[in-house]
Amino acid sequence: MSNFASSFVNFEIPNWFDSQHLTGMLRGIEKEGLRVKPDGFLAQTPHPAKLGSKLTHPFITTDYSESLLELITEPKSSPKETLNMLRQLHVLVYQGIPEGELMWPLSMPCMLSSKDEDIPLADYGSSNTGKLKTLYRSGLGIRYGRRMQTIAGLHYNLSFGDTLFETWQAHSPAAQEQTLTEFKNEKYLGLIRNFKRLTSIVLYLLGASPSVCPCFVAGREHDLELLNDSTYYKPTATSLRMGKLGYTNSVQEQLDIRYNYLPEYVAGLRRAIQTPHESFAKLGLEDEDGNPIQINNHILQIENEYYSPIRPKQIAMSGETPTEALERRGIAYVEFRAIDLDPYSDVGIRLSSACFLEVMALYCLFSDSPDLLPEEEEALAINLERVVNEGRREGLHIINNGQEQSLEGWMLMHLERMQPLAALLDAHYGGNDYRAAVALMQGKAGHSESTISAQVNSDSKRLGSLWQLGFTLAQQHRESLLQQTLSPNTQAKYEVLAEKSILQQAEIEKSETEDFMDFLQQYR
Repeated sequence: MSNFASSFVNFEIPNWFDSQHLTGMLRGIEKEGLRVKPDGFLAQTPHPAKLGSKLTHPFITTDYSESLLELITEPKSSPKETLNMLRQLHVLVYQGIPEGELMWPLSMPCMLSSKDEDIPLADYGSSNTGKLKTLYRSGLGIRYGRRMQTIAGLHYNLSFGDTLFETWQAHSPAAQEQTLTEFKNEKYLGLIRNFKRLTSIVLYLLGASPSVCPCFVAGREHDLELLNDSTYYKPTATSLRMGKLGYTNSVQEQLDIRYNYLPEYVAGLRRAIQTPHESFAKLGLEDEDGNPIQINNHILQIENEYYSPIRPKQIAMSGETPTEALERRGIAYVEFRAIDLDPYSDVGIRLSSACFLEVMALYCLFSDSPDLLPEEEEALAINLERVVNEGRREGLHIINNGQEQSLEGWMLMHLERMQPLAALLDAHYGGNDYRAAVALMQGKAGHSESTISAQVNSDSKRLGSLWQLGFTLAQQHRESLLQQTLSPNTQAKYEVLAEKSILQQAEIEKSETEDFMDFLQQYR
């Protein structure tokens, strides 16, 4: 198994690089969270009107279900500003949702009904775009079951300023023939391949889903143990959300979508969107009454259905698909997706985790990143499954460059190498948040009982169940967020945004004349 090209060999920070090249670095967060009733069951109320239109509001929308809120920050120039905006959005949510409702703090849902239809699909109104969004969710539901779609996570989006890439290109003789966009694409894809190689570190350090409520696995085959009457778990698991029980599916495992150069990635995704799949064809495109139930019967209905721990992204213009945007303007940022909600944070992520992800991104960007081929992908999938299910087991080994190696030693080696990058980030932003974050992660790598997943298990034992832990934390977060107030200006700004979004949706709906079935036919 050792014919992999070695990555991360002799890591060195490029000699031209200093902290000023971090100017223009931006980050944003997309955070999902279920609304639950005061008794802990999934909220059945519609998306609160006070929060605006989920079709057109730029910062507050829903993901799969009407009850699954998604909060999106603007790109910000520091992690603190990003978390500050995320906190403002949480305060607005608590001002807007029915009294007593809570935002569930865990990635894995609890207290779900055993009936799929009790998980309401997000409703985006009567416009064709809105109906298409709901139809896509209907397709996900019939393909994978609605329960799986109630899992919540957090995406961390990151881009580096052009100064960094321009200077880097000027110091790379081989890159003189490339345009800046081509050079950036190449470097961002190198970062993505390396992040895939290091995903196990993220699952170990930030994984927070070692257990599930019984409702989540009812009627499913699983090999979990009982922690107590009302919680299933694996004693040394880190992030069941990222494993076979969570947001993965066997259909996509065979896709072979590669990240070695952009046209190859785009072609791979498009192939999946254009290829029918037998089991999805059997489900049919319409119900008995002739209403559509999925967009198409292909491996992916749309590009967003592809599940990957990290994605290259470009902001799509109106009427443009994600791959068209990438093809036309190149990669604008990367989206880190392998992140569980941190239940102990009232906004789902701590500053230390955000800072660590940024150090790691820079480390992935500057390290050697040979092509990632199917054989290495297979080894990485084995690593991921091991760390998901038993990442905190003492003496656990993973495969590194074809050889078995201790997970702890491997993590500590990489974290050690990240320290100088943390120092450069601190030099740029001031303070020592980045160095403190790496030091904290080194402590967790050497002491598995200090990880979030270990804490979730011990607190679930202490409180009697995972549900009780989630419920207790949700109430604490609600109290602390309701005590926070927004400045009158900020409050007014968001109120105007909410009203504007409702008017925008009404305008879209009024201006459309095309019948949805004709629209769908053309879309297909």
